[in-house]
Amino acid sequence: MSRNIRFEKFVPAHASAVAGWTQTVHESSMWSGRAEHPFREETVLSWRQDPDSQAHILSVSGTAAAYGELWLDSGNREAEVARIIVSPAARGQGLGVHLVHHLTALAEEAGYPGIYMRVPPGNSAALRCYTKAGFRPVDEESAASWNRSQPVEYVWLRHEPAHAATLAFTL
Repeated sequence: MSRNIRFEKFVPAHASAVAGWTQTVHESSMWSGRAEHPFREETVLSWRQDPDSQAHILSVSGTAAAYGELWLDSGNREAEVARIIVSPAARGQGLGVHLVHHLTALAEEAGYPGIYMRVPPGNSAALRCYTKAGFRPVDEESAASWNRSQPVEYVWLRHEPAHAATLAFTL
């Protein structure tokens, strides 16, 4: 059975569903850096205030199933893929990889050659997903430099299109 998957701009009507996808304080913290559970709809909506941030969802058969953001740094021509989360009912189906592919393609089409991600330490599921989507760790010197001003020592990744897995979906 095949399902219709669509990449769409996030709209406020999606906020309640997205806020409900975290299941624990730990999961909220890994996703957003906030130790907040249940996660608040207002928090998700507040992220839209940054003009350099673009939020998107993947919908499956008309239902929001994954959320992610693209943060654009026009001065450095760099983008960061961020806040990726998949609804609990849709996990394990490759939707996270699918969403990351869409977000990186959007950044590339907009002329951002450097595309990065940061992953909290210990988030092995996220690291597997992003590796399948073509991300690889940055060099140790860059990671150390970028982590100096961060609250945790993130694993920093850079998109390398030659390493992206080919997607074949029959959902």
